[in-house]
Amino acid sequence: MKIAQGIKNWLSRPEKPEHLRRGELGERAAKKHLRKFGLKFLTANFCSDRGEIDLVFRDDDCLVFVEVKSRSSEDWTRPAAAVDARKRRLLSQTALDYLKLLKNPQVKIRFDIVEVLLTDGEVREVRHLPNTFAMSKPYRYG
Repeated sequence: MKIAQGIKNWLSRPEKPEHLRRGELGERAAKKHLRKFGLKFLTANFCSDRGEIDLVFRDDDCLVFVEVKSRSSEDWTRPAAAVDARKRRLLSQTALDYLKLLKNPQVKIRFDIVEVLLTDGEVREVRHLPNTFAMSKPYRYG
């Protein structure tokens, strides 16, 4: 009886909001794009008390923290423009939390942004912007 009720509840769930579906589609496209260029995928949606990092990759001896920005329009601004000073600070703090979990390895790090442009729910273009910003002050690593 409990299994049947669980299935019924699962089937009657409301559909995810559009911005969440767009974000998931963008993250899948970004992951596929970066792997195609030789980056090794490590994890997705790493969360700490201070924030979330969409994707984490390794590029040779460098850990790459990736923020994915998906948009259906560039009418007003590029998607990467949404990564303002506050967001960079939160990403820096969350990256330090990730590194702490790894016992602070002696590795290079960088922050990339991947812009994913969508049209009618389909990926139209993926743009990788490597090493977009440095770790926010006063935070430093290495």
